[in-house]
Amino acid sequence: MAKNSANGDHQTTTKPPPTPSPLRFSKFFQPNMRILVTGGAGFIGSHLVDKLMENEKNEVIVVDNFFTGSKDNLKKWIGHPRFELRRHDVTETLLVEVDKIYHLACPASPIFYKYNAVKTIKTNVIGTLNMLGLAKRVGARILLTSTSEVYGDPLVHPQPESYWGNVNPIGVRSCYDEGKRVAETLMFDYHRQHGIEIRIARIFNTYGPRMNIDDGRVVSNFIAQSLRGEPLTVQAPGTQTRSFCYVSDMVDGLIRLMEGDNTGPINIGNPGEFTMIELAELVKELISPKVEIKMVENTPDDPRQRKPDITKAKELLGWEPKVKLRDGLPLMEEDFRLRLGVSKTI
Repeated sequence: MAKNSANGDHQTTTKPPPTPSPLRFSKFFQPNMRILVTGGAGFIGSHLVDKLMENEKNEVIVVDNFFTGSKDNLKKWIGHPRFELRRHDVTETLLVEVDKIYHLACPASPIFYKYNAVKTIKTNVIGTLNMLGLAKRVGARILLTSTSEVYGDPLVHPQPESYWGNVNPIGVRSCYDEGKRVAETLMFDYHRQHGIEIRIARIFNTYGPRMNIDDGRVVSNFIAQSLRGEPLTVQAPGTQTRSFCYVSDMVDGLIRLMEGDNTGPINIGNPGEFTMIELAELVKELISPKVEIKMVENTPDDPRQRKPDITKAKELLGWEPKVKLRDGLPLMEEDFRLRLGVSKTI
């Protein structure tokens, strides 16, 4: 049984976890580990799939409705005997036999989640309920990728997992922030009431190849703008901070959390903190020294500070990020150049 987090009043579970298929205990048949990844055609999801597929004992099933994900991200695995891709929306019931569920399905960029706020909250609430129902039926362990947005505009810095957050429940971002908070509640209620094995990761800003080029997040914005020769648009005042974790580090953290024996929630992110002006200056230096930096109006409810306290990740998972921002940005630039068709001038 997983160790309970110290975050909140988590009682011991009242029921043992459900038993998976009898094949797991067969003497003569050694089945593969069946792993479901919801949102597996997305940015982080597809990198997670790549890592899971490296293990020949894993069979991976991806479900995605392709609202923000793309089949292109998974093209190397399509047709592989241990891989299956389904067009499916997690707000609808899914019937599959699996051992582990990585539940990543949800638009994570403000442009996408604000585009259809009701759909976003349905994905977080109904989608998570459906995945927990599946985990209960088949005895699977389930990991939810929650978000640093559960801390809202934090009054505590850096943010430890014990901090309950400062969230606007009726703002334009609430469909995502509050949706993920409810998803975490559902995870713990299923854990306490039904004995489901749960894991919760609170993901901080992540970047790397395969990010949507126009998804509105700051790293992809700056790189796309610099490659197009456009001004880098920094939202005023430019002193707000973010912490950026390279995608390979993020995937490593998620797998360690899934394989470990702690429920979480556990922050997974890079504690290196940058102001938006500093990030713009670094992108300018590395990619296009001639571009301008331009200040634009800020969006509502934009958090002023974001930095994870990763003490728990270090102690419980033996995890900390390895890739520095200065090393990760050129890898992302290379991917964006290919997709935008912009060659590097010498």
